[in-house]
Amino acid sequence: MDRKNVTPQGQTARILVEFLEVAINCIVFLKGFYPAGAFERRRYMNVVVQKARHPQLDNYIHSATSELLPFIQKVAGLIERVAVIFYDKDHIPVERFVFKLVISQPYSSTVEENDLQFALRAFLLKLTVSKPLTKSLPPGSSWEITAYFRALPDENNDTKVQMWVPTDTKQWLQPPCIIPIKSMSSEPLKVQLYIEHPSPTELKDQNR
Repeated sequence: MDRKNVTPQGQTARILVEFLEVAINCIVFLKGFYPAGAFERRRYMNVVVQKARHPQLDNYIHSATSELLPFIQKVAGLIERVAVIFYDKDHIPVERFVFKLVISQPYSSTVEENDLQFALRAFLLKLTVSKPLTKSLPPGSSWEITAYFRALPDENNDTKVQMWVPTDTKQWLQPPCIIPIKSMSSEPLKVQLYIEHPSPTELKDQNR
């Protein structure tokens, strides 16, 4: 990639997408969804992280995050949230790791890559110690990566849109319990990471 021709928007989007790929690997490892041997230790932003070794798992995470790039680069900043959702055997969410994204638009100043990476590095450090805040997954559970758009892009004019399909996720009827993990505001990027759990009322309704 010729970085001399990369716009500030493109530079920020590239750093963010790369970070999301690493963070999602860390989340899936944190949850113990796969054997520890399915991951290998890597160093990213001078932090020891986990990366999937299994080709299909690695490709799913890489492809899903890479396909976000053109939508994050758009002037409108179409991606509002990126979530890693864990489900029970009935495909009802039991836990969501949510990245809420805001990119200031438009902007023309050069992004200080080191500053942005330093701010995002703190999220990875927080994730490594977040396991006590999470819930154990029930037998037969599953997971997926979901992107929430601020506005639906035009499928007829954007072939990248066809890579994403509407989710059939069952939604909680009550507002979830939210556990903040980390937030940052470093122009032009603002990121919040938090965990969502179903409210006690929601759990009672599900168990009836």
